[in-house]
Amino acid sequence: MSNYIEYDGKIAFHPGYYIKELVEDSGLTQEEFAKRLDTTPKNLSILIRGEQKLSPEIAIKLSRMLGTSIGYWLNLQTAYDEAIANIESERMLEEERKILSVIGYSYFKDHFNLLDIPRKIDQQVEEVRRFLKVATLVVFEKKDMAVSFRSSKSNMTDENIIKANVMVEIATNMALEINTPKFDKEKFRSLLPEALALTTSEEDFITKLKGLFNKSGVKLIVLPNIPGSKTNGAVKKVGDSILILVNDRMRYIDTFWFTLMHEVGHALNGDYGISFEDEDGEKESKADLFAEDILIPNDEYNAFKCGGKFDVDSIMQFSEKINRDPSIIAGRLQHDGMINFSDRKVQSLRRKYML
Repeated sequence: MSNYIEYDGKIAFHPGYYIKELVEDSGLTQEEFAKRLDTTPKNLSILIRGEQKLSPEIAIKLSRMLGTSIGYWLNLQTAYDEAIANIESERMLEEERKILSVIGYSYFKDHFNLLDIPRKIDQQVEEVRRFLKVATLVVFEKKDMAVSFRSSKSNMTDENIIKANVMVEIATNMALEINTPKFDKEKFRSLLPEALALTTSEEDFITKLKGLFNKSGVKLIVLPNIPGSKTNGAVKKVGDSILILVNDRMRYIDTFWFTLMHEVGHALNGDYGISFEDEDGEKESKADLFAEDILIPNDEYNAFKCGGKFDVDSIMQFSEKINRDPSIIAGRLQHDGMINFSDRKVQSLRRKYML
């Protein structure tokens, strides 16, 4: 390790650099100098190489031996520490610029009203860092930063991880501002029929859902998707409550409700994590089956399929019978290969929602 460091045209000197000069100018060997300083040759050598901080004890001995002030030596260490911190901060800022370029500042400006400051990249980094309440954007590179990913898929990229972590962090910060009772799993389960009745609601159903879920200690956050996240939702503990995050990656009513009920299934099973696209495994299968059956009761769906009529009128009648939005029926039939995605009449039933 060197007793000075250079970075981006800047240089910082460790106190050991100056002590080395003193030893050389004294005409003494390091061993002789160490004895006069009342320390060990090994300790002096480590200090000269810049491998440990100058201690107050050594600062006192140097001041006595050389007739300098104690503060002179301590200030050298302080100045070096400050220079190292500034250099490290600049290095970190360089990494943060890369991370922000992955996310895109426009996401925060457009959806969360951050300042419109084009081309001022460093100021953008500061704005996003402050908004997300983190010391550095570098933390979002960690796969388990916000909550673990349920997926172990090898096609998960650094970009996916960063974007998913950012969304979960935004949702967490929003959840911390919401007051709810302690999570009550059975009460939450009992509220689901009332929640599902909102599938047919034309307006403001998300606000109604949030209020309903809050009663059982569940904080529902619906966020705009960051393009390229390849995540659909997440479940996380926040204090005594549960956060359920759903993004608007796919704006159709049926995909929203399926994603929501998929995450509800995870929450009821105590399975916390981020859902990555096309996941598989036992936990994912259980969550999928839960979502499918609660949205369209299995027995009734099988009976409907046996009828073999999947035109618009039949779908509308079935949706009224089970009190579900027609979009949910149409989407399920398409997913199951019962009707073609090119069927425009059926596709017209799949309406979109707005946040």
